[in-house]
Amino acid sequence: MKNQEETANRPDNTAFTQQRLPAWQPMLSAGIVIPGFVLIGVAFIGIGIALFVTSQNIQVLERDYTGVDKDSPCFKCTNSGTKNCVCTINFSLSKLFEGPVFFYYGLSNYYQNYRKYGVSRDDSQLSGDLDAFKSPADTCSPYDKDSQDRPIVPCGSIANSMFNDTFKLYQIVNGKKKEVPLDGKGIAWWTDYNIKFRNPSAVNGSFQAAFAKTVKPINWARPAYELDPKDSANNGFLNQDFLVWMRAAAFPDFRKLYRRVTEGDYAKGLPAGNYSLDITYNYPVLSFDGRKKVVFSNVSWMGGKNQFLGIAYLVIGSLCVVMSLVMLIVYAKFKFPEEDA
Repeated sequence: MKNQEETANRPDNTAFTQQRLPAWQPMLSAGIVIPGFVLIGVAFIGIGIALFVTSQNIQVLERDYTGVDKDSPCFKCTNSGTKNCVCTINFSLSKLFEGPVFFYYGLSNYYQNYRKYGVSRDDSQLSGDLDAFKSPADTCSPYDKDSQDRPIVPCGSIANSMFNDTFKLYQIVNGKKKEVPLDGKGIAWWTDYNIKFRNPSAVNGSFQAAFAKTVKPINWARPAYELDPKDSANNGFLNQDFLVWMRAAAFPDFRKLYRRVTEGDYAKGLPAGNYSLDITYNYPVLSFDGRKKVVFSNVSWMGGKNQFLGIAYLVIGSLCVVMSLVMLIVYAKFKFPEEDA
């Protein structure tokens, strides 16, 4: 009986189950390893030089507008009692800022990666589920309902803290302001716009009616269905600025895309000259020692400015070359006779 059970449990007599498949194991020798390290090191150094040089050629312009210093043009707007405050930052370009130009806003000391903050949202709401409009998820607390027990849509800390400073860029031409068109279309991730977020279906032919018996987030000036009065297609949960903000940053110092400069006379970039940036200062950051800045940047085949990547390749490539030299010296000095086969 025992022999019958052993036979029944025995694997099939095939090359795969009996581990008789052909195999190959590399025989690592000094003649293979040392040249291999040299080739890898040279390749990494070449890639590192290309990345570093490309990164150096990317143009970046940053301006802090927190208003901490008294001589800052935005200092007057830091008073919490000041409403609808507009401050202006002036800057000059000595040469063409090659396009396309990407316009970012940046925040510092802002922990979007804090776990309780990151989960404070209702994904069912954000996918257009009307049932979730009536009963927001508990994770949204304390921004799930208002003082009158009305559901907040969209609920949660992330949505409630949405960045709401606005900007207008002008070029100074012969003493007059010429507005630079800012393109806000397609600034969010494709997956967010087409897959992750959905607007609710219209009720009785009205998109606004879908938000009936709900209230806007406490810190919002307008409800979700009126986020962009100029473009009806850019409202609700598919608003580009909302989508950009809802993708939480991994680090406390981050920047998010606000607009692109790609149209009209500025399709090739920002010409040399004088510029002014009008900022509607709404977003408070001084209470948590945060900072705000605007960033203009262009990109290359490798993306935005990133010196670390090129330096990392150079360091690893150099280490590979050094290690190959060390191994060559050790091999030459302590070479052992190969064992007889």
